[in-house]
Amino acid sequence: MKLRVGLTGGIGAGKSEVGKLFAELGALVIDADELAREAVRPGTEAFRKIAERWPQAVRADGTLDRASLARVVFRDSDARDELAAIVHPEVRRLGREREALAGPEQIVVHDVPLLFEAGFARQCDATVLVTADPQTRVGRIVARSGLDPEEIERRMKVQIDPDRARELADYTIDNDGTVGALREAVKDVFEDLLHRVPAVSRPDVRRQNRR
Repeated sequence: MKLRVGLTGGIGAGKSEVGKLFAELGALVIDADELAREAVRPGTEAFRKIAERWPQAVRADGTLDRASLARVVFRDSDARDELAAIVHPEVRRLGREREALAGPEQIVVHDVPLLFEAGFARQCDATVLVTADPQTRVGRIVARSGLDPEEIERRMKVQIDPDRARELADYTIDNDGTVGALREAVKDVFEDLLHRVPAVSRPDVRRQNRR
């Protein structure tokens, strides 16, 4: 039987890297951000709705300017809710399609930025949180994207409080150390998850909170 695992972490924490490591270990990793990009391709219903609602987020060549759209929704909670209502149903549908490709006892990792906020955690057999020091996170994002630190901090503030996320997660992986340390931490969690695969259907299985 498959084990569905929700993977999350604040912007810059390194959850995408953790997802890659899970994939190397044999998990089927489904990236919600990639599905979201697929969901809003030109010609899709979601793209049409976004173009009607936020025409300023559409480039002259007819493609979606995701950075421009992000600047709008991270400043306006109502806009974020509107965008989620457009995109999330299609992302969930695409996620189900990807998950259907998993082996009968394969670990399926859903990399979901809003795992707890959107309620997807309730559909998972286990959840994994990736954390890092806020300044480390800001530095990583500046290095890879050139975003202004104030914009980054604004985006961090609209995400779930890290302490609350720790309380909710079954496993927490701290990503403030070396790549080698991160690899070992992911391996430890993966091995623990493997032990849970055949027992996932038993109602008496209790989750462990590994910090």
